[in-house]
Amino acid sequence: MSIRVIAGSAKGRKLKLVPGDSTRPVMDRVKEALFNIIGRDIFDATFLDLFAGTGSVGIEALSRGAKRAVFIELDKKAVQTIQDNLAATRLADKASVQRADAINILKQPPANPYDFIYVAPPQYKGMWVDVLRILDATPLWVGPDTTIIVQIDPKEETALELTHLETDDRRIYGNTLLWFFRPVSGQKPEEM
Repeated sequence: MSIRVIAGSAKGRKLKLVPGDSTRPVMDRVKEALFNIIGRDIFDATFLDLFAGTGSVGIEALSRGAKRAVFIELDKKAVQTIQDNLAATRLADKASVQRADAINILKQPPANPYDFIYVAPPQYKGMWVDVLRILDATPLWVGPDTTIIVQIDPKEETALELTHLETDDRRIYGNTLLWFFRPVSGQKPEEM
């Protein structure tokens, strides 16, 4: 299996995979569908890639015009892979890679909210639920126009009671569910 950058300044560049089987790279067709949905909103956006794996999604965002991407990944081999992929695509100057536990990072306040938060945790561990609950309860990560995208296996989908976030869209591509959340309409971040 190989992955590549689909569009933008780094179009066609092949990306390294993380050695071993600790990550599950997003398929190109799912990544292409994701960025078709996001569309032009990616221009000048800030992008947080949680459980970043190869960095493929955040790198795609940068290639398509995002102004900054932050990659959070705990696995040491994956962090090196992200750094190598950023160097190969010449996008490292717009990126920050942190070797850290994503859930612990979310428990601390960020400098600013992000325009997009991409959540693609290890499968079947329920970590996406923990992330959404933290984001729902922590207004500093989520601005009024933030889009949170959860990538999980459809079998992992479960009803979730959220106060400040609501489902905006959901799409299934084979064994991948892309689930989009936004702040509840009309709520100001300070009300969250």
